[in-house]
Order: sequence, then C-alpha cells, then structure tokens
Amino acid sequence: MTDAALQRVAPARAPVLTAAILDVDGVLLASPHEQAWREALEGFSDPARFTSELYQSEVAGKPRHDGAVAALTVLGVPDAADRAEAYAARKQARLEALVREGKVTAFPDAVRFVQALKVSGMRMAAASSSRNATAMMRSIRLDGGGALLDLFDVDVSGRELAHGKPAPDLFLLAARDLQARPAACFVVEDSPAGIRAARDGGMQALAIDRQGAPDALLLAGADLIVGSLDDVDLTALGAGRLKARA
Repeated sequence: MTDAALQRVAPARAPVLTAAILDVDGVLLASPHEQAWREALEGFSDPARFTSELYQSEVAGKPRHDGAVAALTVLGVPDAADRAEAYAARKQARLEALVREGKVTAFPDAVRFVQALKVSGMRMAAASSSRNATAMMRSIRLDGGGALLDLFDVDVSGRELAHGKPAPDLFLLAARDLQARPAACFVVEDSPAGIRAARDGGMQALAIDRQGAPDALLLAGADLIVGSLDDVDLTALGAGRLKARA
C-alpha cells in the first residue's frame, strides 16, 4: 500500500463486488465547477472566500441548488435561501462559458482505471448530481476512438430525484439500472457527501483524494482512500475485493 492509501479493515465476509459506480467531477474529470462557483460569487460575497476546502465540504457532490444554499449560508450571506437560485443560475452560465472554452480535461489515472474495468467486464455507471456531466464526458475523446461516456453501461447523471447527496438515491438508481444489488457495488467519489451517500446506500466507498486532505473522507466512511486510481489493486478488484495496490 502506498503512503497515500488508507484502508479500513474489511469484514471477513465482505460481499463480492460486481459493479462500479463513479462520480464525474473530481473523479473522472478536472472540470471548472469550482472555478465557476467561485467566480459567480461576485456580488454575493468575496470570491476569495470560496476556498477549495469550502467547495469540497459544502458544495461538491450536491445538487446545484443545495450547493448554492450551503455555500451562501456558510459565507454568512443574508437571505441565503432566497438568493440561492440567482447564485446557482449565475454559476451555471459561467460554467457553460468555461466548458465552451475547453476548460474540461480527464484525469489520466481515471481513464486508465475505467478502461481496465471495461476490459475486465465489470459493469459501470456514471452517477453525478451535475446536469452537465453527460455532455462533459461526451466531449472527452479517447485515443482509441470514441468518447469517455461510451465506456459506461449506464449514465444516471443529472437525474431529478427527491433527495440529492448525501442521500443515496442517485447511487441506488445507478445500481438498479446496472441490475446489481447495492451490496455488490462500489462507488468512486471525491467528496464527503458522496462517500456518505454510498455508505448509506449499502455500498462500499472508494475515495479518490486529489486534494491531499483524507481526514474528511475517512470520517465520512470511506473504505479505501487513494491519491490516484492507479493505486487500486485491479487484480483484487477483478476478484470482487476493494484493496490498495501493494
């Protein structure tokens, strides 16, 4: 196990994993979501106060409106709930502009990970709260041809649900569409809200820590935390076990 990997002790009879559910922003793609949220804050609060830590703890993984309310509330903006819709709309407009400018890239380790799972025959779902995730995955072209989106069997990104993360609704929907029992699924997430959603849905949680701040992910209940998806033991995963590479 590398210094960047942290793993809980797995139960002796942990379920065999047969399906993967992956978040998009921060897991598969380096998208401009955080930048858009920060720049859209002008006129509501000082954009410099919108730190990466605030984004990860209050906004990442949540539906757009919920993230807007949470950010404005933490920043002490008066009438946060009433102003959240305007903030969310401004963020969306800024995000779309950044996407048009080509500010979306795929993490190389994520592409390698997804391609390896595809070759192994494991069924996969993309599951992001963002309504922009599908279009962004479609925009990422792979060296062998096709788009990143094409590697997935199921895409439930941006679906309208009664409850967003940290509720498990989105991941349970993905498991259903994959025709897999929740206990046989593992979720790849980068946010505490997403980790809690996975665990509350009865799934194992693989956290990718690209910020170098594993404590919140561990506290949220991550089963395995890695600094790169290259650190996951693919041989063990092929046998249905979540484990860090030695």
